[in-house]
Amino acid sequence: MNTFPLPVAEPESLGFSTSGLAVIDAFFNREIAAARLPGAVLAIAREGRLLHHKAYGLSDPAAGKPMQRDTVFALASMTKIMVSVAALRLMQEGRLPLKSRLDSYFPGFGRMKVGLDDGHGGMALFAQERPIFIHDLLRHTAGITYGGRGVGPAAALWPATSAVMFSDTAQSFIDRITALPLTQQPGTAFEYGYSTDILGLVIEQVTGVRLRDYLSEILWKPLGMTQTGFELTEERKVRAARPFSVSPFDGKPQAVTVVEQQTSHDWGGAAALGTVSDYLRFGQMLHDGGVFEGQRILSPQIVALMTSNHLTGSMINTITMTEPHREGYGFGLGVAVRTDPGIAAVPGRVGEFSWNGAYGTIFFADPAEKLVVVAGTVAPGEIRKVYREQLQNLVYGAMTC
Repeated sequence: MNTFPLPVAEPESLGFSTSGLAVIDAFFNREIAAARLPGAVLAIAREGRLLHHKAYGLSDPAAGKPMQRDTVFALASMTKIMVSVAALRLMQEGRLPLKSRLDSYFPGFGRMKVGLDDGHGGMALFAQERPIFIHDLLRHTAGITYGGRGVGPAAALWPATSAVMFSDTAQSFIDRITALPLTQQPGTAFEYGYSTDILGLVIEQVTGVRLRDYLSEILWKPLGMTQTGFELTEERKVRAARPFSVSPFDGKPQAVTVVEQQTSHDWGGAAALGTVSDYLRFGQMLHDGGVFEGQRILSPQIVALMTSNHLTGSMINTITMTEPHREGYGFGLGVAVRTDPGIAAVPGRVGEFSWNGAYGTIFFADPAEKLVVVAGTVAPGEIRKVYREQLQNLVYGAMTC
């Protein structure tokens, strides 16, 4: 295994201070000492070179196992960015136009009603004003949500991921959710949910192979992401990061189930496992316009489309319900995109793109600063959102130019 995912350089040569990086070390060590976080892995690259790659604390607090740079993390929603790239690869090849209708792949989506507030505390059902497009799945404007997340009366009817990821087949999942009302009219609001899981099923229809096989062919193998996949192999299980058995904040039991039990399908929105090193290579590819070490995954023009804002001014933008510090962001095709130099609670430049994972994984790239950052933590619950904000503050705070 390659110890480092990118060529290594001294921090000062890339505009980072040693003292600033020591502040990051102190932050993680402080959180670990206070038993708020078991451990973490952080990788920072600038100008395509690795300036910081470090493991902190424990990967398995119950076993007292030290965190390693090659610890495996449940990537959760950072799976979505990889699956979005897979869909864009098909678009690039003329096999999946963005304005393809979802009901041409799964007819049940064309029969779904839209459940909206009836003005009296109840729900009224309406016909779709236009169909759901593949474009809507990529930018989360399909009216599809997760149980416990969405806005409006229909949202309460949607299942949580725990209700489908370990039991449903692809068909039973489609049957389950197409029996529900959409939460919004297609194309009118950013509504975070199962859209990328459905996109993964569309990719399987278009390619005729399992999602894991297509991602391996066009992404993981070309980029040397040897530790990434949907399979919970024995090796990945042994090397996986685990949280505290109970939350340090409310004392309730907690677990990362995907590192203990194989999911029922290659769920494109949440189920991949991988290392920080692998994901850094993937993030560097996107930062560099779709190419990495001579392997062209997407054209630079397709990456530019992906990392541009696709939420129009008339759409409801609820990104801050998922990422509270990301005011001033729109959403592209699988990633949040910074559209304003101010407003947000974190530093960064216009054009920075990002998305994170529910168990504590973090990714952002800032092309204007030539910066790519990936972190793995095991912090289920609301505290993960604090670490997302804090890490961005810490990384930019360590820069000298």
